[in-house]
Amino acid sequence: MTLPLAIMFPDLSPEIFQIDLGSFTFALRWYALAYIVGFLLGWWIIQSLMKRPALWPADTAPMPPARVEGLLTYVIIGVILGGRLGFVLFYQTSYYLTYPAEILRIWEGGMSFHGGLAGVIIAGLIYCRRHGVPPLQLADSMALVAPIGIGLGRVANFINAELWGRPTTLPWGVVFPGPQAQSCPWDWPMAMCARHPTQLYEAALEGAVLFGLLAWLVWRKGWLKTPGAITGVFIAGYGIARFTVEFWRQADAQFITPGNPLGHVLTLGPLGVSMGQVLSLPMIIIGLALLWKSRRS
Repeated sequence: MTLPLAIMFPDLSPEIFQIDLGSFTFALRWYALAYIVGFLLGWWIIQSLMKRPALWPADTAPMPPARVEGLLTYVIIGVILGGRLGFVLFYQTSYYLTYPAEILRIWEGGMSFHGGLAGVIIAGLIYCRRHGVPPLQLADSMALVAPIGIGLGRVANFINAELWGRPTTLPWGVVFPGPQAQSCPWDWPMAMCARHPTQLYEAALEGAVLFGLLAWLVWRKGWLKTPGAITGVFIAGYGIARFTVEFWRQADAQFITPGNPLGHVLTLGPLGVSMGQVLSLPMIIIGLALLWKSRRS
């Protein structure tokens, strides 16, 4: 049978360029560039927020603009350590216990958002304690810019042809390369296996839409004057977006078995829940609770 209306994956390389230095090869990958651009844009926006005291409670910014550069160092360390350790612990523990040296190979991908969030929270609390910055106000500024890096990272996931979705016959389904992506159910009605481009779904929801909502609340509604409100919207918004997209996202291979082809790790009534959804549920609850508490105050 033919494959009507499906989209063939474009000829994209995970590497932007590569330089051979003899015994060492340097390569800049799209995944790394996404992090670099996300950090730089976040630094610029937070610095701009600190230059506008009228946005903050009592018309006073939580810290001088010059200190944002120091915050960037804390955030980078928190994201990288937390994201990598979260991926190792939540998704591929047995593999990395067998090959522990590969934990350090972060340039090959494999980062957990939930682990990265935990790392940023810890790094931010340490920064606030050392520099006397109000934690919730700093969290609000960081929450505003977080969707930028998340969205760029999901686009990089698409370019890397990883974290694709479940098989689909919809016209925007993408035929990803590789034997795992081409492994569809035995009764699949088409000659090739097209899948949901869930990386782009997440880039749109967790990145563009969430950033647009937060930016509107900050610059149009003045929500930075209510410490914790923007953080609550970000945490709940990401959790809702991720929980939703997980219904179309392919589960990680280690959770898929012959008796559990969708990779569910928990059952809630008639619904099976993936690991991404399990990790997102607390985010939704915590985010809504923080939003309710901050707005009530």
